[in-house]
Amino acid sequence: MFSIGDFARHGRVSVRMLRHYDALGLLRPARVDPATGYRSYTAGQLARLNRIVALKDLGFTLEQVATLLADEVSVEQVRGMLALRRAELEAALAEGAARLARVEARLRTIEADGRPPAHDVVVKELPAMRVVELTGIAAGFAPEAIGPVVHPLCAELGRRLPQADVTPAGRLTCYYEQRAEDEVVVHAAIPASVGGGDLNGLAVADLPPTRAATLVHRGALDGVLPSWQAVVRWIDDHGCRSAGPQREAYLDCPEDPAGWVTELQEPISSAQPAAPPPSKS
Repeated sequence: MFSIGDFARHGRVSVRMLRHYDALGLLRPARVDPATGYRSYTAGQLARLNRIVALKDLGFTLEQVATLLADEVSVEQVRGMLALRRAELEAALAEGAARLARVEARLRTIEADGRPPAHDVVVKELPAMRVVELTGIAAGFAPEAIGPVVHPLCAELGRRLPQADVTPAGRLTCYYEQRAEDEVVVHAAIPASVGGGDLNGLAVADLPPTRAATLVHRGALDGVLPSWQAVVRWIDDHGCRSAGPQREAYLDCPEDPAGWVTELQEPISSAQPAAPPPSKS
């Protein structure tokens, strides 16, 4: 028999941890002296202690460890819990790799420019969104081409909403689709819970859920181009690619455009690996 101190030393755990395992029912002492309360353990109990330590090292909680050590747990259940833990670790590794890539990209920017980046890009999961909208055509993505189309579209959307009995359920958003080389479809949209029926000429569209690189632009939209270019550089630096129409969500639009706050949203997906060259027979 081992005293609790000797057993803890042989098992490479603390006495406090052994007392904790005892309280949880994970590892009961082989004997407890009724007079002194001293705990004693057998050498055979080291195998169970080692299993507890090994499962904890895999990242399982003590509650999960208790389940895995239960006599009535089947091999299939143990395999399922281990497979789930593997999936969790793989996801954590992928997230860590993505975070490392972001750190490296920021370091490259500092090394190239000699200062921290002026824009902070954040990746967000954008939920699916039903909108009512009006559309127009712009002769390109340049601000001087987009602005004269966006402003009257948004104003007209605002005029039509009350007559269509539509209650906005979110922020005004514009998104842009390139139809031809020099032609962009401009959508002025606002989230709303609507079905069919006459909506005073407003169309209904469903924007799918997407992952997006986002950046907050402060100031008039006449100066938005450098901010959009920062998003594009970030996407390239992080090995991603664009995966849908660009969006602009207008978070705050005071009377003075210099005080506007706009979130730029570029849907993204992971870059596809290059196709291998054809084999030569």
